[in-house]
Amino acid sequence: MKPNRPTIRDLAAYDEIIDVRSPAEFAEDHIPGAINCPVLDDAQRAEIGTLYKQVSPFEAKKLGAAMVSENIAHHLRERFRDRPKNWKPLIYCWRGGDRSGSMTTIFRAIGWPAGQLDGGYKAWRSHVIACLQELPPTFRFKVIAGATGNAKTRILQAIGQLGEQILDLESLASHKGSVLGVLPDEPQPTQKGFETALLQRLQALDPARPVYVEAESRKIGNLHVPETLIERIRNGECLNVESSIEARVDFLLKDYDYFLTLPEFLINRLQALHSLQSRETLGRWQQLIHDAQWPTLVRELLELHYDPLYRRSQNHHFTGMAELRNFTSDDLSPAGIAHLAAAITQSRTAQMA
Repeated sequence: MKPNRPTIRDLAAYDEIIDVRSPAEFAEDHIPGAINCPVLDDAQRAEIGTLYKQVSPFEAKKLGAAMVSENIAHHLRERFRDRPKNWKPLIYCWRGGDRSGSMTTIFRAIGWPAGQLDGGYKAWRSHVIACLQELPPTFRFKVIAGATGNAKTRILQAIGQLGEQILDLESLASHKGSVLGVLPDEPQPTQKGFETALLQRLQALDPARPVYVEAESRKIGNLHVPETLIERIRNGECLNVESSIEARVDFLLKDYDYFLTLPEFLINRLQALHSLQSRETLGRWQQLIHDAQWPTLVRELLELHYDPLYRRSQNHHFTGMAELRNFTSDDLSPAGIAHLAAAITQSRTAQMA
């Protein structure tokens, strides 16, 4: 570590965190709360990289210095002109090298006590990875289980509204967790961005209190749940929700109502099941979509795909299934969900009394 260089432990000591990497790098992931003031934009970074490899490092650094100087001048005029003398920014780039060093040097010359983060974003990334290994074992998870359509995510959120601690992985992942879980017009975060958001959430939880979480697979859409976390969840106490097929169909028709206006999108998503369902079954489902026979379609999806898949996976992966606690209801309306959430949390209180 270089002398007098702030580290990840020092983030709170600074008034503002400035990420000088390119917009694309920033979009992939960044230190929470940081603002993006690139000293090289995406096109400039690519141009300098090409020049470095194809011509020479000297020519690349010469042109890069001109670009960096122009961009820092722009940020000074547009973003930082009103900052007071005692303003204390922390500046970082990919590795804590030339890009952040350039802005730090200029800011210090102006008179601001700027800090250059030792190790840059790579240090932050190492911090995230280490914490996501260390934190999960400190929590006691209560796992909301149940077949698809039992409103597990809504129940989890209702438990949170009652003041209990929850970890809503699907919200963090912007995905409902199944082959049909893609949210239209809401892309998932990057893996790194997901893990940063997950770390923030875990750090806000109290290990002395239980944490409610939904039973999930190792992947939520395209994102991987960190191994240490998924293993800890799978050793949690399972609270199983069971509702009638009619209640589940009715709930799913409301919860996935956007599919009713996007039939072609739904058909395309169902193609992912071609290795699990026959051509005849997929063809029948496509026809049900064209005919807007939504209740029949949802019921068949549950009975022929989701329920068998659930029976195979949950008993195998979740050790808490051996001592399962069941909560039954045929009402998955908002009021029914609130009632289930209350019953689950009250059962915990009664058990602890």
